[in-house]
Amino acid sequence: MKKLVVSVSVIAIVACLACFTETASAQGTTGNAKTVEHKVGLIDMAHVFKHYEKFTALREELKTEIQQSDAKAKAMAEQIQAVQKEMQDFKQGSPEYLAREKQLAQAASDFEAFRKVAQRDFLRKESRIYHTIYMEVTDTVKKYAKIYNYTLIMRFNRENLDTDDPKKLIQGMNRQVVFHRADDDITLSVLDYLNRSYKPKSSGSGTPTRSTSRPKTSTNR
Repeated sequence: MKKLVVSVSVIAIVACLACFTETASAQGTTGNAKTVEHKVGLIDMAHVFKHYEKFTALREELKTEIQQSDAKAKAMAEQIQAVQKEMQDFKQGSPEYLAREKQLAQAASDFEAFRKVAQRDFLRKESRIYHTIYMEVTDTVKKYAKIYNYTLIMRFNRENLDTDDPKKLIQGMNRQVVFHRADDDITLSVLDYLNRSYKPKSSGSGTPTRSTSRPKTSTNR
């Protein structure tokens, strides 16, 4: 009699578990119906940076500053050389020689300080430019993804494989993206929006639109 009761209890537990499993499975099926479908896009950040007019303009401004700094550094170097040349006209240890020697030491110290400060300043400005442009690009990518329902945007290289340079060929063959559809490449659309927004007379619609141009198909060079 005890064995019969135990058997009945086991059957009841198994039945309850089966019922629970069916219920959970049904709920899971209903939940899956609401799952968002993934849509992946690709962007060549290097291409965007290279062809974004604002990035080019900012780098040209920095380049002008560097050229001006180089001109000043060149003038300081010429002054040092002039003092060194003057020292040759005086006897070593003479008052005139010692005066020029002191002047040379000060000029060399000023030159080195100027060079270090300028280099640090330009590196900081260059980093700021890259950070500014990167944030603008990622912000535009977010807008684009939200409008066109992309759930993931990945970086990739849209350039053709360079079959003439073995090193570049190997690098190209190691790309993460092996195949993609033309519509998955949002590079030109993002770049077009950025350039239109940067121009003073742009319409500034505030909405990135799909570029009508299509990425070039891969061909051997």
